[in-house]
Amino acid sequence: MKLQLVAVGTKMPDWVQTGFTEYLRRFPKDMPFELVEIPAGKRGKNADIKRILEKEGEMMLAAAGKGNRIVTLDIPGQPWDTPQLATQLERWKQDGRDVSLLIGGPEGLAPACKAAAEQSWSLSTANHAPSASQGTGGGKSLSGVEHYHQPPLPS
Repeated sequence: MKLQLVAVGTKMPDWVQTGFTEYLRRFPKDMPFELVEIPAGKRGKNADIKRILEKEGEMMLAAAGKGNRIVTLDIPGQPWDTPQLATQLERWKQDGRDVSLLIGGPEGLAPACKAAAEQSWSLSTANHAPSASQGTGGGKSLSGVEHYHQPPLPS
């Protein structure tokens, strides 16, 4: 099984790349994980946001590929904690289908992406056990995902 994170936006800030690299390092070695960046549509004063979302959605679904399990990462999604995510990943490994996690742009996800999703997760509010948050989850820790969607807090 291969996992991919398909996200709207390119040239992410350094903190995003640093976070992704750290998260990738903690990921199980037997589960390839890739980041696919989709260029955000040009937004301006008179931008047709509906059309921009539609185009971004088309590109995201094309990047995901046919047959992949689609999971959206969206604010109204189902909150999951680290043990639930680890259990879900183990189930998916047994099933063998590749998984594409979709993250939308400034206006969120296109309706087509939401319609194609088998699941929708909300990781920004996920509760994590203290040991998992400290990275002691035996390689299965998925903690910290939500931290990479927001800039770090000032010291």
